[in-house]
Amino acid sequence: MNTLSAPLDGRRDLEVISLIGLVHGVSHFFHLLLPPLFPWLMAEFGLSFAAIGVTMTVFFVVSGVGQAMAGFLVDRFGAARVLAGGISCFVLAGLTLHFATGLPMLVAVAALAGLGNSVFHPADFTVLNRHVSPARLGHAFSAHGLSANLGWACAPLLLTTLASAYGWRQAALGAVLVALLGLLALAWRHAAIADPRHGASRATEARASTLDFLRSRPVWLCFLFFLFTAAAFGAIQNFVSPILHAVYGLARPTAALALSVYMLGSAAGVILGGFLAQKNAHDHLIAAALGLAAVLAALLAGQWLPGWSMLPLMAGMGFFTGVAGPSRDLLVRRAATARFGQSAFGRIYGFVYSGLDLGLACAPLLFAGWMDAGQFSAVLVGIAVLQALAILTALRVGKAG
Repeated sequence: MNTLSAPLDGRRDLEVISLIGLVHGVSHFFHLLLPPLFPWLMAEFGLSFAAIGVTMTVFFVVSGVGQAMAGFLVDRFGAARVLAGGISCFVLAGLTLHFATGLPMLVAVAALAGLGNSVFHPADFTVLNRHVSPARLGHAFSAHGLSANLGWACAPLLLTTLASAYGWRQAALGAVLVALLGLLALAWRHAAIADPRHGASRATEARASTLDFLRSRPVWLCFLFFLFTAAAFGAIQNFVSPILHAVYGLARPTAALALSVYMLGSAAGVILGGFLAQKNAHDHLIAAALGLAAVLAALLAGQWLPGWSMLPLMAGMGFFTGVAGPSRDLLVRRAATARFGQSAFGRIYGFVYSGLDLGLACAPLLFAGWMDAGQFSAVLVGIAVLQALAILTALRVGKAG
């Protein structure tokens, strides 16, 4: 082995991982372009929660449908171009929000942000799989997941600070600046993630132009895995704070803190998961991690524990869910390459990860009725069941792969 090639490969891998992590963080920042500004927007335009909640439904529907289609664009035109198009949609979303005059324009903001968001999973994972050394892929996927948490964390902090100090329209311009910085970084280091031209054989090109991957059982199992895990996370994200307030009598600020603790635990789990993913037993690691998260959810539903234990329990749920993240992404890689090779990375990742948006969109519909009926423990049991279903699908992917 050439002793000079290892440091060179390491620097190249770090550059690719850093750039993709940055733009992925931008995409998750724009997940939360509107929700932190809801109090200002509702007051400005006289909107109810139900009315403004439509914007997030539009976001996830557009993102989910767009994600399944974006993979074909990645395979056809290259990930770098598609990423630039996605960030450009974020710029337009921020500008539209700045000039918004009512709910129709807010819906347009959500649609533009959802369209921009739709490209990132198929483009990001195509770049990471093609440009990062296999020995570092676990760490690459770990950094990718961690950047998502950082994007989520930064959005409420920056947007509410700007809105409080200068107004929500100026906060929208702050979001535009975030997107422009991402676009500049992408343009500056474009060569690091550019796809090689004419690299595929004629046979591979022909196969890549079909929908053969939709007849692959592992691909559908991966889709279901993402659907189940996202629906479980959506229930936690939307309802865990009011559940802890109602069931365990936690003060509202403490109950709200539980979600932040969950996300911090998830970020820590993702870091550890990047190291564990290198062991290659991805399906079994996912089953073990999500199994422990499901046990904690069941304990939460049983109402046996004292209120003071809720924050560490939520941190544990987030931690074990995060541990599964990098192995989850490598499991999809195995399903993608087993039959179709690198030529179909974009479309397979796009289709499989559209299950995330579908799960997040379905979670309120699945659990809102139980919440309205006061059946809070049933929601927690539902979360544990969804995690158990995710375990079963992960194990089936492992056997099918």
